Amino acid sequence: MSAGSSEMKDLMASSKWLDAHYDPVANLYTFTSCVALADLHGDGENKLVVGDLGTGLCNMKLKVYRGTGLLSENTLLDLPTGLVSFLMEQHEPRTPAVAVASGPFIYVYKNLRPYFKFTLPPLEVNPLEQDLWSQAKEDMIDPMSLKEMLESIRDKADIPLSARSLRFLMLDLQEMVTFVNLHKEQPIRRQTVITCINTLKKNMADEDAVSCLVIGTESKDVYVLDPEAFTILSKMTLPSVPTLMDVTGQFDVEFRITVACRDGNIYILRRDSPKPKYCIELSSHPVGLVRIGKNVVVGCAQETLHGYTQKGKKLWTTYLPAPVTTMGLMDLPCRGFQAVLVALSNCEVHLYRDKNLLSIIKTPDVVTSICFGRYGREDGTLIMTTKGGGLIVKILKRTAVFDERDTAPGPPLAQSIRLNVPKKTKLYVDQTMRERENAVAMHRAFQMDLSRLRLAAARAYVKALESSLTPMSASLSEPLKMNAVVQGLGPSFKLTLNIQNTAASRPVMNLAICFLYDEKLYSMRTAFFKIPLLVPGLNYPIDTFVECLSDKGISDIIKVFVLREGKSAPLLTAHINMPVSEGLALN
Repeated sequence: MSAGSSEMKDLMASSKWLDAHYDPVANLYTFTSCVALADLHGDGENKLVVGDLGTGLCNMKLKVYRGTGLLSENTLLDLPTGLVSFLMEQHEPRTPAVAVASGPFIYVYKNLRPYFKFTLPPLEVNPLEQDLWSQAKEDMIDPMSLKEMLESIRDKADIPLSARSLRFLMLDLQEMVTFVNLHKEQPIRRQTVITCINTLKKNMADEDAVSCLVIGTESKDVYVLDPEAFTILSKMTLPSVPTLMDVTGQFDVEFRITVACRDGNIYILRRDSPKPKYCIELSSHPVGLVRIGKNVVVGCAQETLHGYTQKGKKLWTTYLPAPVTTMGLMDLPCRGFQAVLVALSNCEVHLYRDKNLLSIIKTPDVVTSICFGRYGREDGTLIMTTKGGGLIVKILKRTAVFDERDTAPGPPLAQSIRLNVPKKTKLYVDQTMRERENAVAMHRAFQMDLSRLRLAAARAYVKALESSLTPMSASLSEPLKMNAVVQGLGPSFKLTLNIQNTAASRPVMNLAICFLYDEKLYSMRTAFFKIPLLVPGLNYPIDTFVECLSDKGISDIIKVFVLREGKSAPLLTAHINMPVSEGLALN
């Protein structure tokens, strides 16, 4: 027990986080986009504001936590897709409002009470669809004909159908008549919904400056809303539906909106540009998006983490041990420290600065939302909710120091340092100009040399086959294979020949082996002997001994021929490079 407790104490001492609170049954089901920290009462204490998804069908609530207890809660009419806190005006007291995006609406709460409701502008309705429903209103068309014509419009029209028509196409024939009679008197509306929300400073970069709301919609549009009148200040269009959003800058000066979309790309919008300025194409769909300084860090579905510049240039890639569930920014202005918190499906939260892994936090359950900032009066607070509805609060120790080196196993950091490639010399430029001017002639000369090389190789191959100079037989009647092994330091060597019959079922017989060597350098006890019958598939080792007669430290080649009785040409030929004799002969 003492050893286990000492290990636990060492682990707690080495940890950079204090476990402030853990409630496994807090019943908080939410995502990172629906969590914010804000000083809602202007008393210097930040509260935790959470858009709780409930069961997905009911019990959707806006919950506010102070410390470890629930301060208040408000019922939401629909599932929240995003939540932000922002300052609407400069009047005192400077208390921020909370904006909750839900369906096509934005519900604004001030002092934890409903303050304003903004509705997205309706979209254009297809005129052919409107005409069909007008005919249905006058009973000039039956439900089956209405369904066929709506299906043809759905497949060909540029303007999509309304929600009413799409729901009508899903019904059975018995339900169509009831549906038409119920809705034909109501005007057709095509309404989009909000997919993501963020804030943008109006004209100052101060922390307590007035902010505009930036929303992304299912209709592939991005709106910037005025914080006081809630009118649309700017509208931008994207090629796909936005899912994740990061905003920086000021609306009246210059701003960038980085948007991750459902088509797997990231688009960057700028001021006075109704369409994206830059596009980052990803290898898989983005799961998390965090901006650090002028760089963008993206977590993808293929268990990778990528770093890009704000113009879309790729900087680095890190491979993760598990899929990403959510991501968040860790910003400590008092230390000038910024890093990325990446929650993984293996119940871990990794802390990255650029591509370097600085720390790993173990959690009791899979983290679904993550938020770092000032909570209460503590600056370095990490708040996480889990898949099972738990709430985790950790506080960064004031003595915690994060090493800049990468703690993950892998290649050293020096491997990622770029080489100092020298500039192009005049000789290099002259050679490139010569290659451009004489490209056709150089290509023809290369093809001619390549053809000559192939011809020489083919001739050498044919000659080797005809003269049986290879260690494998080319004859179909005697398919043989041979290799040689030389053992010993000298002057006496043991020479082992391994011969194998590679035929399928036919044995080979009446073979002999002959050695050809320099008699001034070597002597052999047996230079010619017969081979027994070779059964297919078996390896036959044949041993003989070679004596080196010279003490001058020189060596030569011994040629081995496999012969067949009645034939002058050998079946196989092998050249054995004999080693230099290192031993001394005993008299």
